[in-house]
Amino acid sequence: MNIRSLTRGDGVVIGAAVLLFIASFLDTYSSDSGGGDIPNAWENLGLVMSLYIGGIIGAALIVVSRALPQPRKVVGLDLGQLGVALAIFAAWTSFWTIIDPLGAFSDDLGGADISTGSGLILGLIGALLLAGAAVATPLVPALQAALIPAPKPAAPQPYGAQPPGGYGYPGAQPQQQQQQPYGAQPQPGQPFGAQPQQPQPPQQAQAQPPAPEFSPFWFAVPVPRPLFAEDGSSAPIAELAPGTWYLAVEQRGGALVAQTQDGRRGVLQDTSGIQRG
Repeated sequence: MNIRSLTRGDGVVIGAAVLLFIASFLDTYSSDSGGGDIPNAWENLGLVMSLYIGGIIGAALIVVSRALPQPRKVVGLDLGQLGVALAIFAAWTSFWTIIDPLGAFSDDLGGADISTGSGLILGLIGALLLAGAAVATPLVPALQAALIPAPKPAAPQPYGAQPPGGYGYPGAQPQQQQQQPYGAQPQPGQPFGAQPQQPQPPQQAQAQPPAPEFSPFWFAVPVPRPLFAEDGSSAPIAELAPGTWYLAVEQRGGALVAQTQDGRRGVLQDTSGIQRG
């Protein structure tokens, strides 16, 4: 699971689930007379399971679905879709419960001075926030931003860079001109006062035009994108998630060879909209 793939919308979903959990322990009803023991949602099994627990489970499914590298399905439904459905159901239940809080007991307790309690009011707010964030996150760009900003990467060293070479072909060392010490005797067969002959370097091959240099850089993807094997197979080896920095080590036409944080390398074919570090 990658928590850096969570969005701001997921943060609202988590906050709404916390509100539902707190509201489940508050009074369901309130009475101006102040008499009797006011129950909370945990004393009403149907209410707590449909509104509060149902909403919390829906929020958990949405967040887990976002954090998983590959989508998971239950009874043919994506986890995220199932979570959105539970969030909407919790908001639906909360709306009608707060309109008619006594339900079947309205006739028996109609004369009593009973009104909606803080547990139902806070539960309605949490359920509406949960359903709204679950539905709006795929549609509103502001909610799709990363919840946890990725740390700024340090500048990488050039991939495969070689130390600067000497004059001539790459990597060659400059020829050191050997001077004869003052007063040294000439070598046999060498005229007096003449400088020793320097070895001639081998004939150099015709210089080829250098290939465009590529400097590795860090980047992040705006949406989850597959990373394919370098051998050209169609099966993805990993999925790049938003909010995580990856290292581009090579460029192949319009594609990039990227390296994940666990050391795997693959080809990112879709490079549109990437953010350079």
